[in-house]
Amino acid sequence: MYKRILVALENGRADATIVPHVTALARQMSAEVILLHVADGYAARYFDQLQLAESAEMREDRAYLERIAGEMRTAGLAVETQLALGNPPTEIVKIAAARECSLIAMTSHGHRWLADIFCGSTISHVRHHTTIPMLILKAEKRGR
Repeated sequence: MYKRILVALENGRADATIVPHVTALARQMSAEVILLHVADGYAARYFDQLQLAESAEMREDRAYLERIAGEMRTAGLAVETQLALGNPPTEIVKIAAARECSLIAMTSHGHRWLADIFCGSTISHVRHHTTIPMLILKAEKRGR
């Protein structure tokens, strides 16, 4: 059913919610996993246009992806990593389609009211711009 799962990671606490679920699902489905983080800081957004050097944040994001991938590989999974640059929702949709993913896995922080109204949420954009099934888990709060 699921052959390639794209996991959108944010390099934060919410990732601890999605990674174990995807690890179990990918193992059960014998699916490949693509760990994706979209760097969206100034250097990332203007990297190509201004021919900027990779920022410390981008290097840290790449190392983070590789650390999570290593843990999943140790669990016996086929895992790739990809650090994208730019607008997270746009990049998630684009990469999931280009990589022919059969599932997009993400975490949700719940509604942030004004932020959602003015900026929209990543999940909302992705679900309205893809036909790929999505697994959305609410990020667990610390201390649970």
